[in-house]
Amino acid sequence: MRRNRTVNTIRNTISGVFNKITNILIPFLTRTVIIYVLGMEYAGLNGLFSSILQVLNLAELGISTAVVWCMYKPMAMQDKELLCALLKYIRKLYYIIGYIIAVIGIALIPFLPYLISGDVPNDLNITVMYGIYLLYTVIGYFFYSYKSTLLNAGQNIGIISNINSVIIFLQNLAQILVVVLFKNYYAFLILLPIFTLVNNLWISYAVKKLYPDITCKNELPKSTKRDISIHIKGLFVTRICNTTRNALDSIFISAFLGLTTVAIYGNYYYIMYAVTGVLNAITTAMTASVGNSLVTESVDKNYHDMRKFNFLFNWIVGGCTCCLLTMYQPFMKIWVGEEGLFPFNMVIIFCLYFYFLNIGSIRAVYHDAAGLWWEARYRAIFEAVLNLILNFTLTRTLGAFGTVLGTLISLVFINYIYGTQIVFKHYFKGISVIEYFVDNGKYGLVTLLACTITFFISNRLFNNGWFGITIGFITSLLVFNIIYFLFFCRTKLFKESLSIIRGILNNIRNKKAHFSNNT
Repeated sequence: MRRNRTVNTIRNTISGVFNKITNILIPFLTRTVIIYVLGMEYAGLNGLFSSILQVLNLAELGISTAVVWCMYKPMAMQDKELLCALLKYIRKLYYIIGYIIAVIGIALIPFLPYLISGDVPNDLNITVMYGIYLLYTVIGYFFYSYKSTLLNAGQNIGIISNINSVIIFLQNLAQILVVVLFKNYYAFLILLPIFTLVNNLWISYAVKKLYPDITCKNELPKSTKRDISIHIKGLFVTRICNTTRNALDSIFISAFLGLTTVAIYGNYYYIMYAVTGVLNAITTAMTASVGNSLVTESVDKNYHDMRKFNFLFNWIVGGCTCCLLTMYQPFMKIWVGEEGLFPFNMVIIFCLYFYFLNIGSIRAVYHDAAGLWWEARYRAIFEAVLNLILNFTLTRTLGAFGTVLGTLISLVFINYIYGTQIVFKHYFKGISVIEYFVDNGKYGLVTLLACTITFFISNRLFNNGWFGITIGFITSLLVFNIIYFLFFCRTKLFKESLSIIRGILNNIRNKKAHFSNNT
């Protein structure tokens, strides 16, 4: 069973990372084309409407996540009757959600002009644009997206990632051609719901092929519905928190500072989010396997595994932070030019935002796998309220810097510190949280030292252009990893983590050998 979890995690991680890279590079080209062909305001509108629809998607309540959590056990036990009932239940809920989002989305149309500071390009009708985005959001709820829960619960999220990679590539290729050839933003937008429909139909076919015996039938026991309901309530609060952290940033900046600032902020956020997306592919691939481990292994065993994973992941996060610090501004200068740059203090605070957003990711995997969303409801509420207040206040006084600062404050004190204590209180019972904080404190101090040294060296070596960025990237990786290695190479966690890496590499080699023998 442990080997199966490892193999599934490796397979899903590879697919997920490839999907995230596709998600980064191809839309990056599309965003670049929009900025240079149509203008910065178009990129700002794209970010604004995406943020509004993230808020509308709160109506999903986290239902799919709650149902996937309930599927872990019947999937492990191959209880097909319960899986059929769960699939039927989520289909019904998704239809209801689709109608709710459509109604609320239409009701918001009269308020759209109040969310934009400054002028909108003359050739655009924001109501028509918003209507296309709304259709793009709603269409998935009515056409088979609920079926992806089976792939998630069955540790087959890699299939979803592979399908998404192909669809994202084709969609963005078509959008780039439309923008370059016709310079028509409406045609660019209408491709979104079309490719979403194709994506869902493809996933539906994959589910039918992999799970032919699981269809929408049977009724759920009341006890299961009650469990799902409790988890949904907790997840809804968590989703509110995540939305205020991400989507409302762009809305506040648009309302107070204008579409151009939204676009510049969106460019910086896009780079940070792109790297975060690759890291999330790793944690997402782990979640189902960790969920299986929580069902079959002891708490002490899972805590020991968590510390090892946390060490490795923090090493990766620290290295990414170091590279962002040295490469952010030179890359932005090449990409969008001097007029698209923020001051360097924005680079620093984005790097801090990135670091604290990701250092608790492994803990978050165990939180989600254990289904602790209801237990974390107050944490999510506090973070959402604090983030909302700070964003409103600090954006008006400090501009975009204040927006990120407000998000960072709520992220550190509520999400990271308070959120960690919840996991230890409700799952890692009897185990002190202090060791976890001490571990991360050490990683943070070493990362700070490495970033300072690396930035000083890179500043001396950097030249303008891609060659300078390449040298800076190589320097950042080398210096950071040497420093990290020197500090931790003699620790027990380092030696145990090496065994994990060897095991992963052996599994990959065995898989390649098996494939070669079969061919």
